[in-house]
Amino acid sequence: MSDFPENFLWGAATAAHQVEGNNLNNDWWRLEQVAADYGVQSSGDALDSYHRYREDMQLLSDRGFTAYRFSLEWSRIEPLPGQFSRAELAHYRRMILTARELGLEPIVTLHHFTHPLWFEDRGAWLGESAVDAFQRYVEQACTILEDVEWVITINEPNILAITHGGQRQVALGNEYPKNGLPDQEIGDVLIAAHRAAKAVVLRLTKARVGWTIGNQALTSTPGNEEKYAEVQYLIEDRYLEVSRDDDFVGTQSYTSQPVDADGIVPHPAADDNTLMGWAYRPDALGIAVRHAREVIGPDVPILVTENGIATAHDDTRIAYTSQALADLSSAIAEGIDVRGYLHWSLLDNFEWGHWGPTFGLVAVDRETFERHPKPSLDWLGAVARANAL
Repeated sequence: MSDFPENFLWGAATAAHQVEGNNLNNDWWRLEQVAADYGVQSSGDALDSYHRYREDMQLLSDRGFTAYRFSLEWSRIEPLPGQFSRAELAHYRRMILTARELGLEPIVTLHHFTHPLWFEDRGAWLGESAVDAFQRYVEQACTILEDVEWVITINEPNILAITHGGQRQVALGNEYPKNGLPDQEIGDVLIAAHRAAKAVVLRLTKARVGWTIGNQALTSTPGNEEKYAEVQYLIEDRYLEVSRDDDFVGTQSYTSQPVDADGIVPHPAADDNTLMGWAYRPDALGIAVRHAREVIGPDVPILVTENGIATAHDDTRIAYTSQALADLSSAIAEGIDVRGYLHWSLLDNFEWGHWGPTFGLVAVDRETFERHPKPSLDWLGAVARANAL
């Protein structure tokens, strides 16, 4: 029996564009349209969670979970520069109140990979006054966050710098970068945006503020320690170092890869690779949490804001998560301050251009939007109620 700390948060996570449906005014919606000929699928109605959020939260509440992470959609709240929608802010306020009503701690993400089209047309994160624009949006978001205890400014800035850096290179007529490393110029802006947003949230609310890092759980191959240190810093540690001054850091982990003399080694083909093509590595969470602790130090709490597996076999999901939680429990026993575990994802959702990878604890009929809980939802709910594995 592996016990977890008192008041440990147990929940699941979603992101607005992946579940809400019909976010017509953001950069990802546009990408889905222009890249359809290249195999990019459309989010469309998604899972209609914009209207069915209570039903989704109820699935967690009924099984004893205590937290729900969701994001605000910037393009809904600020459809045109400087014009804010009172109705959309009220919608997200209702989501916060519904979570509270159902006994769930709302963990709110301000930016989860998407931004308004007008922001994109101004150059996105490399546009003039990008940080000021984000700060202005965050000020308005804070009008509905007065009783929220956990606020995430930006989801996975290191991954965001990789994807937007790649799109930028393609737009410039260059090849998509094959080194898998963040665009450092975009990374600099995201760090500045995080710090500006954090100052706003601390001034206007009583929330804890942090951001989430896409932890790669990288390992060095023999003789390549120097290359590993270089890659590790560029892809992750420079962002973790920013969190030394935050109230918490979100750890997000799925798999692990080695680093050799050429950089990150691609995932080899294997029968147990996930639907994302990633190696089956439930031990990645323990590696990620321990590494985060090494970089940020002992005084900044860690919140596992994403961990899961894309698989069509729910017994594999349970096995993966069980091992990940066992490793997490061991890390906590070593003295690492971990405040909660949020599974990715609550629902089988839109995985950024594709519907195939299924990460959810709940399947969804995309014609009727009927929710179909998987055994893993009940299993993880039992773990949450016992606060023990």
